[in-house]
This record gives sequence, structure tokens and C-alpha cells, in this order.
Amino acid sequence: MAKHVGGDALGSVLHALSDPTRRQVVERLAQGPATTSELARPFDMALPSFTQHLHVLERCGLVTSQKQGRVRTYRLAPQSLERLDTWLAAQRARWTRRLDQLDSVLYDLKEQQR
Repeated sequence: MAKHVGGDALGSVLHALSDPTRRQVVERLAQGPATTSELARPFDMALPSFTQHLHVLERCGLVTSQKQGRVRTYRLAPQSLERLDTWLAAQRARWTRRLDQLDSVLYDLKEQQR
């Protein structure tokens, strides 16, 4: 189970994805598991700074890790992305309904003016 700051799982995921470095890590992990050093390679930052990004992703449940010897391997945990997708779909449906209602009202107003 993911550890969420303040109990707000969705907020933790959104916070984690607000950073471009973390989004790039998630995109890379969508291709398959990778070690810390593989994930850090494209970024121009010290390894301890980079691992803080990995900790944020792990705390919110976007990634999981497993340590074997001295090597830690990260994997994407899609359940958190699925929760985000569900929330976004609900928002999209709500706004589609509202825009459809607005369209109907505007159409009625236009008809009344004729």
C-alpha cells in the first residue's frame, strides 16, 4: 500500500507528477523496469538528489522498488495512474455535461431571438 501525504492519494500522485523529472521517470518506467543508475543517467543531477525524486514516486504509489544486493530496481505501479485516469474521466464527463447544457441554453436563447 502506498504511503500518502495527508491521506490524499490523488493529491500525492498529482504532486509527484507535477515535476518534469518525475514525469520523465514514469515515462521511462512505462517501457519496463530499470535500476536507479539507469533511471538517473539522463539527468544532470547528483544521485542523492535524483533518488529523492524516486522516493516521492514510491511514497505516492506510482512506482515500486526491490533491492537485490546493492542494486535497487524500480517498476511502474499502474494502479495509481488508473485512479488518476478514473478521476480525470469523471471530471471530463462532468464538464462535457455542463458544456452540453450551456449549448442547449444558448440554442434556446438564439431560437427565442428569432
